[in-house]
Amino acid sequence: MKHTFIDKYSEINSFIHRLDPRIKIISFLFFILLVVFTRPNSIFTFALYGIVISTLILLSKIPIKYILKRSLVIVPFVLTIAIFIPFFKKGQVAGGYSFGTLKLTVTYDGLMILWNVSVKAILSILCTILLMTSTRFSDLLKALERLKFPNLFIMILSFMYRYIFVIVDELMKMRQAKAARSVGGSKWFHTKVLTNMIGVLFMRAYERGENVYLAMCSRGFNGQIKTMNNFQLKMSDLCFLFILISILTSIRIFGT
Repeated sequence: MKHTFIDKYSEINSFIHRLDPRIKIISFLFFILLVVFTRPNSIFTFALYGIVISTLILLSKIPIKYILKRSLVIVPFVLTIAIFIPFFKKGQVAGGYSFGTLKLTVTYDGLMILWNVSVKAILSILCTILLMTSTRFSDLLKALERLKFPNLFIMILSFMYRYIFVIVDELMKMRQAKAARSVGGSKWFHTKVLTNMIGVLFMRAYERGENVYLAMCSRGFNGQIKTMNNFQLKMSDLCFLFILISILTSIRIFGT
């Protein structure tokens, strides 16, 4: 089975795609750090950050629908946790709600924290999705290696990317086999079968991991990521890094 979940739009010919992966990692990490350390009440600054990331997405020529679809997979998890903060944060009460005997109050400080978490999470998620979507995963791993990220972290990412699809294929085969062998039955029966499937899938993943490790050791794997592309910094890469850092720094200084 062919999977293009991550590298689907990594071959687009755009300015963002042609940038050196190391430059993209440095610039986007700088963007995320500035977003994280921006004060919650700097609404104008967050709006400017949104304009910057939207411009970069347009320059990448990646379909906006695809970016939004990917972000909607992650954003609900963040909001599910942050939505309860206004009800538990102490401070000036903004309103109250009653559900039978249960009474909940919302504070202004809690709402500010909710806004802070939500806007920073959305901007950081959009930036991360743009980085992942505009860069081949193998090049991204090689760039992380060149930037001296921990080898263990890089190895975990590489194996996750390579074998998550294998495990998904294995699960789909098991589901197909289950559907062919069981018709009808109670909910308890299907729940029990699903539990057994998860256990079998875990054992198969563990055995496959052991076999892959032994095969790699026998072929002289030394822990380095090898790619067909050799990274070479160009003047356009350095100009992009300088311009983006200058714009973000100016927004951070004058936008607050």
